[in-house]
Amino acid sequence: MTRFNALIIALALAGCHSMPYAQVSVQGGVLVGPNGMTLYTFDRDVAGSGQSMCTGNCAVNWPPLVATMAPEGTDYSLIQRADGARQVAYKGKPLYYWSKDKMAGDRTGDGVNNVWHLATP
Repeated sequence: MTRFNALIIALALAGCHSMPYAQVSVQGGVLVGPNGMTLYTFDRDVAGSGQSMCTGNCAVNWPPLVATMAPEGTDYSLIQRADGARQVAYKGKPLYYWSKDKMAGDRTGDGVNNVWHLATP
């Protein structure tokens, strides 16, 4: 097998490992993303509107949880972001990470500007 063929196979297998949906779970009473990082909701997002009010610089500080399929369960859905990405929502509220959380279990975004809150089940 040539190095080129080995590279092609390795890239194909790497692509198979990624999942089209974001697995959300509950840890310590809050929702966490597939990487174990805490998820948050934004008061300016209207539940069920299908829109995120956090765009531009806001989305840099509060990266959306994106996926191509919603997690299993009736409480989860996807919304279409202005940039075309699909964001996971819980009970109609889009879910976000906080860029200042550095490791799983961090919850430093709760209460920021009195509009960001832990996403709870």
